[in-house]
Amino acid sequence: MQERKILGISCFYHDSAAALTVGGRIIAAAQEERFTREKHTAAFPANAIRYCLEEAGLRIDELDAVVFYDKPLLKLERLLQTYYAFAPRGLLSFLRAIPVWLREKIFLKKLIRDGLEEVEPYDRKQLKLLFTEHHLSHAASAFFPSPYERAAILTIDGVGEWCTASIGVGEGNRIRIVREMEFPHSVGLLYSAFTYYLGFAVNGGEYKLMGLAPYGDPGAERTVQYMDTIKKRLVDVKEDGSVWMDQGYFSYATGLRMAREDEWERLFGFPRREEDAAIEQHHCDLALAIQTVTEEIVIKMAREVKRITGADDLCMAGGVALNCVANGKLLREGIFSKIYVQPAAGDAGGALGAALAAAHMYYEEPRMADGVNDQMNGSYLGPQYSDKEVMQMNRRERAVYKRYDNFENLTADVAARLANGEVVGWYQGRMEYGPRALGNRSILADARDPEMQKRLNLRIKNREGFRPFAPAVLVEDATEYFELETDSSYMLMVAQVRRDRCVPLPEGFHGLPLWDKLYQKRSDIQAVTHVDGSARIQTVHRGTNERYRQLINAFKQLTGYGLLVNTSFNVRDEPVVCTPYDAYRCFMATDMDVLVMNEYVYLKSEQPERDNKDKWKSMIATI
Repeated sequence: MQERKILGISCFYHDSAAALTVGGRIIAAAQEERFTREKHTAAFPANAIRYCLEEAGLRIDELDAVVFYDKPLLKLERLLQTYYAFAPRGLLSFLRAIPVWLREKIFLKKLIRDGLEEVEPYDRKQLKLLFTEHHLSHAASAFFPSPYERAAILTIDGVGEWCTASIGVGEGNRIRIVREMEFPHSVGLLYSAFTYYLGFAVNGGEYKLMGLAPYGDPGAERTVQYMDTIKKRLVDVKEDGSVWMDQGYFSYATGLRMAREDEWERLFGFPRREEDAAIEQHHCDLALAIQTVTEEIVIKMAREVKRITGADDLCMAGGVALNCVANGKLLREGIFSKIYVQPAAGDAGGALGAALAAAHMYYEEPRMADGVNDQMNGSYLGPQYSDKEVMQMNRRERAVYKRYDNFENLTADVAARLANGEVVGWYQGRMEYGPRALGNRSILADARDPEMQKRLNLRIKNREGFRPFAPAVLVEDATEYFELETDSSYMLMVAQVRRDRCVPLPEGFHGLPLWDKLYQKRSDIQAVTHVDGSARIQTVHRGTNERYRQLINAFKQLTGYGLLVNTSFNVRDEPVVCTPYDAYRCFMATDMDVLVMNEYVYLKSEQPERDNKDKWKSMIATI
């Protein structure tokens, strides 16, 4: 049987990406932002496509199909019907949006063909161009790489064409969508509206809102009132998890903003927070309120999925599936035996889902599901760079390094530096696909250090000080630290730190100001213990990433602790590093102490121009 070669692409909204499959096997996938250095870029993913083709050793003319991750004409239909329904509201937004659609979206086939021409010349007449529906792309991205022969599928995001959430069933190489919720009622847009109101960027700042929520006071009358207001005035949550949202309080359907700020100020008693304004307790309480409501909705949806499908296992995708706090609570509800979340659950993962949907459902490629292992290769699907390319960077930047011939010696030395409080940029192998750094483009540190969270946020990541960090833990040691009964390879499950590792909180803790809560001693792994005693966990397995595992194990041999802080190798508003140049520049622009690339180790104290951070910061801003 011929193995079909299929390129999936997502672009023109946010988080552009490309993915390539051969015979239904995932060969390569990457986000365009990593190459252009423009975070969440919507641009045509020419660089990501070029990489995927090079990784597979293919040319465009050898592809059986190129698949786009949604159907733009259905989106145009939704846009026109929405403006008609809400008229005369939204005239300004209509006048801005329609010319773009007329110029670009209606002629999307030509845009795609022209974009591919920029990658390389090809025979335009022979190219087969396919389109999948947005939520089918999400569903395919979750089910087809999963370990399950049969599973229920739940997708939840902002909006695709019309659909905002879907329930499906996957079996073998087929997916059947059995129920959908439609725009303008959307859990993703509800959460994004609160993201906007609390001063964070939509389609990028939702994880900040999730990280802020634990600073809210769950027992406070104000938090309870906020939840009551949300459910009585903004959104009616049905027993099956579907929602009805009062559009009198929102403006995303026809306006240029997510929410009607004057109405929200009357509801909640304070104005929208500006991006750089101080975070106060009422912001934290509102964040906790909407996070709690979202968790309630997701769990109700999951119960409905179980009722409809009767399946034992669940696959999830869509932007809301990146809410790892909700995922952890859903897992603990025990509705499904196992839950699999696509690591690139957002729109970037739509590129992979589009390719897999075409492979299995259009070309009927067979699918492998052994019940244990997924097909994501640990999400290490991006480019890797050779020693030759690292040496080219070394010469260009006059970097000072030590090359190790024995990797065991390297990990022993780096583990000793980590145990001594140093922060390490860890750059190995193929780049991760999706928003999480999973040990190949990571910044690592000692989780025991009570000052490490503050140092990483303020002196290295240059981001908001309240943001939590994740632990990377040897899978066999996970239950020594966390109340976790499953694997969490992709950092998509939150669980509580074990009580015997936690320090009792002082009386009145929830009434303390945010920063007092943050710096309160919480556990013996303080740097990865959030203020509510939880952690977003990455379990590290044998055979998935041996170098990463070897380093954590070396740290364990020194300290007795089989875990490290793992955060993405980037600074605020910059994509995760891709090339050796990206890594070295980020290393030099921050207070990282050590950089490890392949077998090369760089100490900050030995680097030329190590004190000229402004130079390196300006270089990061322009690459």
